[in-house]
Amino acid sequence: MNAPHRNAPLRSTFPRGSRLIRFEDWAKPVPPVRREVLSATPEVDEGKPPVLFVPGFGHGAWAFAEHWLEHAAGRGFPAHAVSPRGHGGSGGTPGASLRAYQHDVVQAAASLPRQAVLVGHGAGALVVERAMARYPARAAVLAAPVLGGWAILGAALRRNPAGTLPAILGGRLRLSRRQLFSREVPDAVAKGYVARLGRASARAQWQLLLHRAPEPAVGDPPVLVVGSPDDRVVPASALTRAARRYGGAPLLFPGMGHDLMLDARWREPIDAILDWLEKGGA
Repeated sequence: MNAPHRNAPLRSTFPRGSRLIRFEDWAKPVPPVRREVLSATPEVDEGKPPVLFVPGFGHGAWAFAEHWLEHAAGRGFPAHAVSPRGHGGSGGTPGASLRAYQHDVVQAAASLPRQAVLVGHGAGALVVERAMARYPARAAVLAAPVLGGWAILGAALRRNPAGTLPAILGGRLRLSRRQLFSREVPDAVAKGYVARLGRASARAQWQLLLHRAPEPAVGDPPVLVVGSPDDRVVPASALTRAARRYGGAPLLFPGMGHDLMLDARWREPIDAILDWLEKGGA
């Protein structure tokens, strides 16, 4: 398989007849930015759908390039990860909104050579939910989804008050090692990942709390919810509620932290996701 690379040449895959343009898109277009996309492709094209990974707040495409991109490519799936504006190696815009993050995901997905599977982690799952109203995803996966609301804020304040209070006042949300990783991850490795975290815009953080239900997805794609009952960011009850919205139950991985793609047992969730896609999820 090929190693991850940036900004691979991509082509549009919007099916004819999709009504994906809203009045707001014309009246208030999202400013363009330089967009980072990291990719790993199989040595032989088996015709499997491309998978586009979307990181949560503070993370970038690098979080998937550590393990999941190469692993997915090794199983025959063209794998890509996009850094929303202001994250990773992507350019930023002042006061970026959830709509701007959604735009970045839709643009990256629409440029892939085949209809893509969208995989959102953390707050990236909320961005994927919003993107599905504009892009006809083959399927979607919500991994440790942070779908907004005051309950998530309450949990964050209980578990990490020092890191959460600044975000309420427009500052940076600081996630702790204990929130993100299990004890199986060596301290030096976990601290290295935490040091790489950036920040979402204050506007997007507030919109996460004040979010409204997303518009219906184009084409009603199948949706899988995965997470850990030991996640210290997303309560197990929130995983269950998210899965029920899509008519299923969450796929759980006990003993793992919030950052499933970087935890010590990272292979388990990505293999489960790819198994689901191979067995009919996509």
